[in-house]
Amino acid sequence: MTSMAPPKGARDGQLLRGQSLPVRLANFVKLPHTVFAMPFALVGVIFASVTAQVTLSIVGWVVLAFTSARFAAMAFNRLVDRDVDAVNPRTKMRELPAGTLTVGQARFSIVLTSALFVWASWMLNPLCFALSPIALLWVLGYSYTKRFTRWSHLWLGLGLSIAPVGGYLAVTGAWSDPWWLLCVLALAVVCWSGGFDMIYALQDAEFDRAHGLHSVPSTFGVKGAIGIARTLHVLAVVCFAAVMAAHPLGPVSPVVQGMLWAAVAGIAGMLLWEHRLVKADDLSRVDAAFFTMNGIISLGFLSVVLTARLLSAA
Repeated sequence: MTSMAPPKGARDGQLLRGQSLPVRLANFVKLPHTVFAMPFALVGVIFASVTAQVTLSIVGWVVLAFTSARFAAMAFNRLVDRDVDAVNPRTKMRELPAGTLTVGQARFSIVLTSALFVWASWMLNPLCFALSPIALLWVLGYSYTKRFTRWSHLWLGLGLSIAPVGGYLAVTGAWSDPWWLLCVLALAVVCWSGGFDMIYALQDAEFDRAHGLHSVPSTFGVKGAIGIARTLHVLAVVCFAAVMAAHPLGPVSPVVQGMLWAAVAGIAGMLLWEHRLVKADDLSRVDAAFFTMNGIISLGFLSVVLTARLLSAA
């Protein structure tokens, strides 16, 4: 028997257990999903360490800036979508529709974490501080995109691509050399995350279509959306390969360079496996494809890049 969607009334996965306020807030913003983009912020820091000194203080401010910006963006998304979530069987048990958090608590958390993001950016350097309002407006603006464009997945991807660029700028306070390195790294994250968001959105294709919400699955159908996601993931692998070809860690031994190329091959393998898990007539493994595979990609890439940097500096 095939399965096209999660059971009705099923709650989203990757949730923490418990009913305390910290647990409810963590589930409100899907805290485990931080694993997707946070490693790329740290990859940006590692690439920047080739030309500038990295301190524990800088790493701490980068982590705070990223975490607070993501919290604000996710909480704002839940706040904007609360009425839609309330009528979607898959999301009706989220914190605001279910009443386990209040609108006031959500608004306060958004204001607080937005302020923390701007403060952390100010503590890093003047360039990060100057760019922080633009970055914040972009990630908050994502919450409205399904009202007017089918390409909201790419808007989200561009928001996540701020992570490696921000990590790099936090250390150097200047753009990369070569200039295109950060652009291609950001494009890799856009294509990777935009593609996996399309896969995640397959679950709501019929609901979005019925309620006038725009997405790639609701516009092109499940099969068409899977094809577009595959194309984006091929482009992501090409972009990651281009980043490695630029020698982001500077002159390194053949062994270290081989590790970096192995990381690209690993990303390609994980994405291939992700697409083997999801079929047009069987979406029962979307959750595993979305969370497990992409978590392995981001954490695995960070681990390899960090190891390569330590070996090159030894």
